[in-house]
Amino acid sequence: MIDPKTRLLVVSAHAADFVWRAGGTIAKYTKSGAQVSLVILSYGARGESNDLWNIEGMTEDRVKAVRRDEIEKAASHLNVTDMEIWDFQDYHMYIDQERMERMTAKIRAVAPHIILTHGPRDAFNPDHETVSRYVFEASVLSTSNGVRMEGYPTATQAKLFGFEPHQPEISDFKPDIIVDITDTYEQKEAAMNCFKAQKHLIEYYGWKAKLRGNHARRCSGNKNYQYAEAFSRFFPLVGGELI
Repeated sequence: MIDPKTRLLVVSAHAADFVWRAGGTIAKYTKSGAQVSLVILSYGARGESNDLWNIEGMTEDRVKAVRRDEIEKAASHLNVTDMEIWDFQDYHMYIDQERMERMTAKIRAVAPHIILTHGPRDAFNPDHETVSRYVFEASVLSTSNGVRMEGYPTATQAKLFGFEPHQPEISDFKPDIIVDITDTYEQKEAAMNCFKAQKHLIEYYGWKAKLRGNHARRCSGNKNYQYAEAFSRFFPLVGGELI
């Protein structure tokens, strides 16, 4: 059972990453009453909106407007209401000191128990690797008393989980956590269908959810698991027993 007092921070590099890779899990947390905060760093206008650029007369502003509409509709399907779009440039994204301080402040403001973002390796998408490092470093800075930020008290180290990358084998990805999303898959599917700018990925991530559902059944013995999402861990699991 998900504790409704849980605070979850999700950081997505581009417009749709949070849905493809974690939509069902996010919906589980919002359904439980947990506080879910979503930060989308870019619209993916340069590198993840190819179908839109095939339209004659398309401009970057129009791409961003379409993607914003898609994001808002998808977030509503997942019942996410606390959302920010920071509008960084993508392909390639860069992180400077100001942006590092902004993410550190955001982590301190949310004080999340869990942070969900991109894993450390993602073949063919350096933005995802940049964001993985960005969020990891900001999470560490957020816990240091020596990093002084007026109005933002020091946070406790959150658990960090990484999305499954699009090319898992090429990215040397092995699941550390598999989350059953059978009860929320319809919400994820509805959210995925909002992203017409990347419609070629909708079917792919439907297959992926079924594949991870198969793995969930095999690893757990629970035959009720039909759809699932997989994640990596940044830190070892810590507790008083083997769980």
